[in-house]
Amino acid sequence: MAFHGSLLLSQILLLFLVWSSPWTSATHPIQQIFFRCLSTKSRNSVPLSSYYTPGNVSSFTSVLNSTANNFRYLLPTVPKPVVIFTPLSEVHVQAAVHCSRRLGLALRVRSGGHDYEAVSYVSQIESPFVVIDLARLRAINVDIPRRTAWAQAGATTGEVYYRIAEKSRVHGFPMGLCTSLGVGGHITGGAYGSMMRKFGLGADNVVDVRMVDARGRILDRKAMGEDLFWALRGGGGGSFGIILAWKLKLVNVPETVTVFTVTKTLEQGATNLLYKWQKVAPKLDDRLFIRVIIQASSANLTATRTVMTSYNALFLGDADTLLGIMGKGFPELGLTRSDCVETSWIGSVLYIAGYPNTTAPEVLLQGKPLFRNYFKAKSDFVSTPIPEKGLLGLWKIYLEEEVPFMIWNPYGGAMARVPEWATPFPHRCGTLFKIQYVASWDDGTANMARHMSWITKLYDYMGPYVSKNPREAYVNYRDLDLGMNKKGVNSLWETSSWGLRYYKSNFYRLVQVKTKVDPHNFFRHEQSIPSLHVKRRS
Repeated sequence: MAFHGSLLLSQILLLFLVWSSPWTSATHPIQQIFFRCLSTKSRNSVPLSSYYTPGNVSSFTSVLNSTANNFRYLLPTVPKPVVIFTPLSEVHVQAAVHCSRRLGLALRVRSGGHDYEAVSYVSQIESPFVVIDLARLRAINVDIPRRTAWAQAGATTGEVYYRIAEKSRVHGFPMGLCTSLGVGGHITGGAYGSMMRKFGLGADNVVDVRMVDARGRILDRKAMGEDLFWALRGGGGGSFGIILAWKLKLVNVPETVTVFTVTKTLEQGATNLLYKWQKVAPKLDDRLFIRVIIQASSANLTATRTVMTSYNALFLGDADTLLGIMGKGFPELGLTRSDCVETSWIGSVLYIAGYPNTTAPEVLLQGKPLFRNYFKAKSDFVSTPIPEKGLLGLWKIYLEEEVPFMIWNPYGGAMARVPEWATPFPHRCGTLFKIQYVASWDDGTANMARHMSWITKLYDYMGPYVSKNPREAYVNYRDLDLGMNKKGVNSLWETSSWGLRYYKSNFYRLVQVKTKVDPHNFFRHEQSIPSLHVKRRS
């Protein structure tokens, strides 16, 4: 009885603070109403420390900016939420869904903030909107005997990797190369990483899930059924519900793995070498992942500037075995024993993420991104090697930009063995590699139009050399240039302009699942999966 009395007193005190604070004046009615609804509907008390509004500029801005990676979406002209709520429990998330529906508020859900077009914390199509930030739901439970791990949506990939390695040197999980991704949203897009050629995507290795649906129910795989479970593993975030946690199937990794980076410039034969890489990288031993990071030698637009191609790799084995494979399969790279670094799997995570070799694994617990700036990104999938003539034309455009950036990721291996309909992520057999294009800058809006124009020019140039009908794109590199929902929803034909690029024919099955589980389109954003039952809002 004493506990229930204390809880009631706490709720009364919280409501008093909400009603008496400056931001609950008549000019901000929705904030106070939403908080009162949360406090009423949640079985757990809702502390003020989990509730942020624009009236408290300092804390609101700090939380909004905390995990936002793309500064383009933090500019003053970009729409801001009326509330940011950081739930402390699953029942808080249920209450947030119920109250958003009841009050007619649009809802955005953020787990890690890496969303390239910020649809997890910005709405360009409707207002007012609320952001549910899952950063405080980050528990991880690793069960080595059962080779599984439960990870809450707000946990980062780096935290998951650390907790696995903390308990075992011979287990891992195949998902993101970047260690500050929130696993909640990351896996909904597929989740590729340096072990994808051996084990497939993160989404291919998920065995269960907990989520809140549009009715506020908590569902696991058994309760939701296989159609919805299928849709969640690659169908993109923000369309079907709020991911609370994923159950991951761990994979076996050797105690010793090998990493290397070998860089070649144009003057050192980079063009011919990259042409060769396109042919061999998807066919090499499944344990070997060699991506190519392509940059300019400097940010100065001078005549001496050149292109640098860095072959950045993980091999699930020792250096001697790797050298034998490279000697037969890709001798042109000229890999030597001195290029190779033998390490543990968790050591390779740090290496591939860009940390110095002396970095302790505990840095992964910070969940902080290494890079944050203004940027625009696009993606492509390639099924036929780009000829050297095409590469030479690419370099000319590439060197027009101060800080151009591309990553070419090899496919093949396990990625070619999984049918394209097995999950919504369809880019499987026949794909040689994926390209990510990035333009980044640090001077805000001063030259933003020029940078955006450049990446469009580069993307247009690459059209003849990449996949066609549709020209495929990776949903975790979301690109609003491909098309956007208007307020409410577009027609199926309109949404297919981007839906078919991300999901190919799987898009139509996703629409069927959406129509069944969220017919009124409660979970929506600029590129969410449409429901066939919803009527356009005025």
